[in-house]
Order: sequence, then C-alpha cells, then structure tokens
Amino acid sequence: MSLTRRHILAAAGAVPLLRAQGRRYRTALIGSGWWGMNILTCAVEAGRSEVVGLCDVDRNQLDAAIAKLAPLTRDQPRRYEDYRDLLAKEKPEIVIVGTPDHWHALPMIAAVRAGAHVYVEKPIGHTIMEGRAMVNAARAAGRQVQVGTHRRVSPHNVSAREFIRSGKLGKIGMVRCFVHSGGGAGKKTPDSEPPAGLNWDFWLGPAPARPFNRSIHPRGFRQHLDYANGTIADWGIHWFDQVLWIMDEKYPKRIYSTASRRLLDDSTDAPDTQIATYDFDRFNMTWEHRRYAGNNAESTGIGCYFYGENGTLHLGWRDGWTFHPVNPKQPKIHEEPKLGQPDDQNIRELWADFLDAIERNRRPVADIELVHYSTNVSLLGMVSARAGRSLDWDGVRETITNAPEANRYLRRDYRGPWQYPQA
Repeated sequence: MSLTRRHILAAAGAVPLLRAQGRRYRTALIGSGWWGMNILTCAVEAGRSEVVGLCDVDRNQLDAAIAKLAPLTRDQPRRYEDYRDLLAKEKPEIVIVGTPDHWHALPMIAAVRAGAHVYVEKPIGHTIMEGRAMVNAARAAGRQVQVGTHRRVSPHNVSAREFIRSGKLGKIGMVRCFVHSGGGAGKKTPDSEPPAGLNWDFWLGPAPARPFNRSIHPRGFRQHLDYANGTIADWGIHWFDQVLWIMDEKYPKRIYSTASRRLLDDSTDAPDTQIATYDFDRFNMTWEHRRYAGNNAESTGIGCYFYGENGTLHLGWRDGWTFHPVNPKQPKIHEEPKLGQPDDQNIRELWADFLDAIERNRRPVADIELVHYSTNVSLLGMVSARAGRSLDWDGVRETITNAPEANRYLRRDYRGPWQYPQA
C-alpha cells in the first residue's frame, strides 16, 4: 500500500497540505534541548516560521541551540531565560513548548492567553488536572494546540488504522501495549553543584526542591517522578493515543496497575517494571514495560497488538505493522514504516497539519483535548499504582468514583511562587 503525504494527512483527518509559500509566523521555542530543537528545525525547514526567540533556563542548551539554528535561517532570535519575558516582548504567534513534563502546563497556558497557537510535547501534563486546565485554556483563548503525538500522521500508523476500522480484523476483544528495554541495574549518580549557566531553581520550578543531579538533566528527567511519570507516560502515551484514535474511545472505565523497582539500582525513582490493565466498554487493554533484560527471544520490543476475530495485528514503530490471520491459508500482510529524521519520526507531517489547522481555524489532528485523554490513560496507571488499588473512572467528570481518597493524585501542590493552574 502506497500513501502520499497528502493522503496521510487526509486519512488522519486533516485537509490537503498548504502551498509551500505563505505568510511566516512569529515563532518561539521554550525549552531548547534535544527534542525542542527537533521540532523547531522541522518548523524552520517548512519555511513558514520567523524565529523570534528561544527560551531556556540552561544557557548551555541555549547556546547550542542558537549555533544549530544559525546555518538553517537568517533569523536572529533573541535569548530568554524566563518564558514570561519572551511572551511579553516578542509576542509570538506560534510557541513550541519542548520542556520537561512538569513545565508543560504553565508555559502552554500563558502562551495561548498571550494569543499564540502552541505545539506542546507529550504527555501534555504531569498530572491530570493540569491537562484539563490546558484544554480549557486553549478553548477559552480560541487557539489551536497541537501535541507531539506524531504517530497520528505516520503513514504506516494511518494505514493500520484504516485496516482495523475497515473491519478486516473483525471484532476486537483485547489490545496489548508494551515497551521492553535493555539494560541492567545501572549505577548511582552523586548529587553535585549545577553546571555554570544552569538556573537549577528555575528548572525545578513548581516541582519539589532538591539538589542537582546529572541523572535528571539533561534528558534524564523522564525517569524521575517529580518531573515526569516514567516509561508509561514517556512511551505509553504514544501507544495509548494510537489505541484511543483507532478504537474511537476517550477513556477507560476501570484501571488497575502495579509498579515496582525490581532490578534497577541507579539514581532514578520511576518504576522499572509496570503492568496495567484497562477496561473499556468494548475491549480490554493491557500495558507492560520493563527497563532491563533486553533480548532476541521476543520478536519485537515495542508497540501494541490488536487481537481480533480474524487475527492479530502488531502495530510497531521502526518495523511498521503486520497482520497475522487466524486462517493459516491466508498470507500475512505487512507494511513498512515511512519515517523521517532525526530519530525516525514524522514531525514534519504533524507540523504541516498544525499550520493548516491554524489557517483554516480547525482542530489539529493531535488536538490538545484528544491527547489529554491519551495522557490520562498513562497517568491513571500511575495513580492506580500509587493508590495500590483498582480505580473506577468517570471520564466525563474526570474523577475516581470508588476510591475518593485517590483523587488527591490527580493534582499536586506546586512549590511557591508558582501557582497550580485552575481548570
């Protein structure tokens, strides 16, 4: 099956691509590390952005980002440490939020209130009520907010969705999502003084204060629970988003998760082993991850299996998708992935959809509310593990009904002077 870029966006729910020419939007980046720069690079290459400002509390990352940007554009973006100063002085029309998870909500909300459209990384927030506040802020401001779940426009993900929704898999009773990583116990990283140029207090922001540790920054925050929610939120969000998108669901009705530190003995604190089950009205879904024991015994280490009447479909990342029919006389069906660089992703296609959504005043394919629901699936897995029990979830009211005491995990107190966003 061959899909053009135009077909990909159309199948994903978007309208045809914009012409290459068009007005340039005043664009700013908040969080200039590895992934933030991946997004900004794709935005610059699209030819529709005038980069007016870059913001980071780590001057080392900011300097590296400016140097990387220099060969790509004649723009001369100004440097900022405080996102509030950037928004006030540059008045961007588009803001990219590429910060760690615990810093997604406040800049995104401030940006839409300042009149900008926002591309924010996944998962949208660190807690469920942050996400709801982000959705409500986007709607109140009338701004488009795209989330970086780019698998919604990846060609093989789009065609797998078409295959399943056409009925070829039959009725689906179960979906299994998983990530299995290699590695061993690891080692401890001692606390140290922050490197010169890093405003560590600002990096911590609303999260609890603690000494600097190189296992947290740069790029290690995802396995520290004060700043992210471990593998189920880092990787799980991608596959949960696929399941909700493919199966046309918003939220599970019951969740149970168990999470542990079984083998890792390093300076992180996120679970190295987690199993979660989710009950939907029409099917059950499971999640499992481990951060050790990489091997060649399993055919794939990442993705999700859809189990239907007519067979099993594995939807993966770098290995595309494969349908294994129940009838042994029928051939397998396989589609290779079509991924971009860097990091084998499809940011360019998602950015094109974002621009089109802005110009046509429509919801983007990875709209903030859709990915709020996907993020909630990840975060509810962590809430169940923390509460130590199964949860009945009212997805409309976004509340736990069978264990009211567990609702305290839907938000957290912010460290002053930062204020938790109001939904």
